[in-house]
Amino acid sequence: MSLASPGIGALRTPFQTLFDAVKAAHQENKMFRRRLRVIKSTLDSLQPLIVDIEKSSPEEGLQNFALQMEEGANLVHKCSKNRLQRCSKVAVWRTYKYAKKLRQLDKSLRRLFDVLKLQGTRDARETLASLRIIEKVLSRVEESLKMKTNQPEIVTCSPRVPEAPSVTVGLDVPLKELKMKLLKDEKVSMLVLTAAGGCGKTTLAKKFCQDQEVKDTFKNNIFFVNVSKKPSLDLIVHELYQQKGSEPPAFQNEVMVANCLQQFLKESRQNPLLFVLDDVWSGSESLLEKFDQLKFSNYKILVTSRFAFPRFGSPYRLASLSDEDAMVLFHYSASLEDKNSYTYEDLSRKIIKRCKGCPLAIALVGRSLRGQPIEIWHKRVVEWCKGSSILDSDKELLACLQSSLDALDKEKPIIKECFLDLGSFPEDQRIAVAALIDMWAELYGLDEEILTIANLHELTARSLANLVVTRHEREADGYYTEHFVTQHDMLRELAIHQASQGPLEHRERLFINICGDKLPKWLIEQKCEAIKARLLSISTDGAFSAKWPNMQVPEAEVLVLNFQTKNYALPEFMEKMDKLKVLILKNDGLLPAELDNFELLGSLSNLKRIRLEHISIPRISKVLKQLKSLQKISFFMCDIGQGFGQILDALPNLVELNMDYCHDLVQFPDNLCDLVHLKKLSITNCHKLSALPADVGKLVNLEVLRLRSCAELLKLPGSIRNLKVLKFLDISDCFSIKELPEDIGAMCSVEKINVSQCSRLKELPASVMDLEQLNEVICDEETKTLWEPFLPFLTNVHIKVIKEDINLNWLNKLPT
Repeated sequence: MSLASPGIGALRTPFQTLFDAVKAAHQENKMFRRRLRVIKSTLDSLQPLIVDIEKSSPEEGLQNFALQMEEGANLVHKCSKNRLQRCSKVAVWRTYKYAKKLRQLDKSLRRLFDVLKLQGTRDARETLASLRIIEKVLSRVEESLKMKTNQPEIVTCSPRVPEAPSVTVGLDVPLKELKMKLLKDEKVSMLVLTAAGGCGKTTLAKKFCQDQEVKDTFKNNIFFVNVSKKPSLDLIVHELYQQKGSEPPAFQNEVMVANCLQQFLKESRQNPLLFVLDDVWSGSESLLEKFDQLKFSNYKILVTSRFAFPRFGSPYRLASLSDEDAMVLFHYSASLEDKNSYTYEDLSRKIIKRCKGCPLAIALVGRSLRGQPIEIWHKRVVEWCKGSSILDSDKELLACLQSSLDALDKEKPIIKECFLDLGSFPEDQRIAVAALIDMWAELYGLDEEILTIANLHELTARSLANLVVTRHEREADGYYTEHFVTQHDMLRELAIHQASQGPLEHRERLFINICGDKLPKWLIEQKCEAIKARLLSISTDGAFSAKWPNMQVPEAEVLVLNFQTKNYALPEFMEKMDKLKVLILKNDGLLPAELDNFELLGSLSNLKRIRLEHISIPRISKVLKQLKSLQKISFFMCDIGQGFGQILDALPNLVELNMDYCHDLVQFPDNLCDLVHLKKLSITNCHKLSALPADVGKLVNLEVLRLRSCAELLKLPGSIRNLKVLKFLDISDCFSIKELPEDIGAMCSVEKINVSQCSRLKELPASVMDLEQLNEVICDEETKTLWEPFLPFLTNVHIKVIKEDINLNWLNKLPT
């Protein structure tokens, strides 16, 4: 390979130097051969682009890359000299350092490849635009001639597949995965490509249709139809006939339409068929059903939609752009190839961060800043930092995202309300489903946890949120501590933007985000006498230290406080929130937070639910007053320490107590057994818990006892035989328990027991035969053998075996 020719350009000499160095080192140095092979492959791909680009603009915006190539050649020479003769720490460290730098070199070269490809595409696009102008002029001349000579107009058919945008980034991997799913898997006839609005679904579908392998497979049998919000099968079939160049038949009823679709397939079956149904909206299941039920083989259907349509198989979810791809797209949209200053790069990074990997947002913002002075760029970033929404400055992006909510308004307004509530939590943070269960139970009457989960599945199906389960092997039992919600930050911004419409005092939700001590102007000036919001969310960062001004929110039923400081004082205005039913305190700081003003809760006579995340309990135990109305309290990743008994004394009417990931919980105080109204007791992932109070049998109203993943729990107290109304006992993953109480059979109401992964449990007491209401036992292969001898006596029992999940990827998803 040689680039020698007259007129050395900006890249030729450093490119040739780098290539020669890589070629020589690849042959001589075994240590880095694999990485050098990758770099050589990248250089091979770059070579024709460098030749082409230098013919048109040899020096424009390429100096940085030339410098990087020169530095790369020096790096390769150093790697060639590196020999790992002995395994000293210095030698190993040096090898690691060079390998890391080689990866960075390849990454830089790949970015150059993207930039040059985009530059070449832009030149081609400009040429194409010129040709289209000429084409329009000629078309007008032709029409004029036809009018003069009375010649009939020739009807031409539009191309079957619209062209993809001239520039696409970040779609190579999704395209490959789409082809694997739709072309290679014979079982898949229909695939739904789903994501939120503006994420590039239609672009990917067009790119899929233009792919050479796809075109070779389907030949002329690729049909691309935009369905949109009001699907009509007769219009779609009419469009298919037009795309084929045939005269569409006349349709008199739906039966004729279906028959014509079948006839269309018969006439086109000489080659495999590909239907692309683009922009399909919720409520179009019947349309997809008609296509899915076509009685022909050798056809594929690709559906693009914001809705997952789960009944038609597992969808393909298109992810957001990576930071690297987002930067390439922004550079192109804003025409930054000739602007390499640090200022532009720094502002670009801030803008990309705000766009959150959404291609539509990146392209629109980039185009709006193209050719603008640097001051305009600064102004846009400053406005965002002050709390302005990107949706305020781009109406096209807002309209695209807003259309998903407009559909919810008509179809399922309660789902829209749930979506808007997700704006209560900080960006880039997972939302605990358990918190949403508490909120929606009081706001919308969703008393059964499963109704909240159903709504979250609905939001996930509409690409408005994503429900994540950290431990898939867990048995679904109505306890959702390992369920979380994630959301694209652009959708979170949409929720906040939508909730912020209208006068402040009349909003249903009030979201307050405070950076440092910069309180909102309206709050400082006390312009609003009373705010009618039912949901109030206040988020502060680690620099917050201001004193809360007075605020009147007498109608608030849910208060969410998100903070990051080690010490946090509850707002004094809480004392007058007479209608407050739910309090959620979420600490995202590194250390458990110490709370002040917790005694204010004593004046809240309607408070029913409290959720504490990453909170230190000892301080609040000293000041907490009796909360007679409180029915449920949840501790998540809290430091329990001393004084927990005082907390329990203040909750005489408690019905549900949940404790999860409270690592310093060793044993419960005895006054736990005085909570005679308690119906649900869930202690999960508290690995140091070694024993329950001996008198736990005094909890005579207890219906659920969940002791999941308490690794050091040795046994269950014998008094549990007195739990006569207990329906569910869960001791899964309590692998220190060796035996069950002899009189366990006295728990006459037990319907379900989970003993999976109780590896030290070697035998069952004979009294299990007295569990007459037992109908389900959840276990693993080992504990299953313990139950088999009793099955002739437990005729109504169904044994469900849970396979152990040896994949530990869920550990990366643990709360931090």
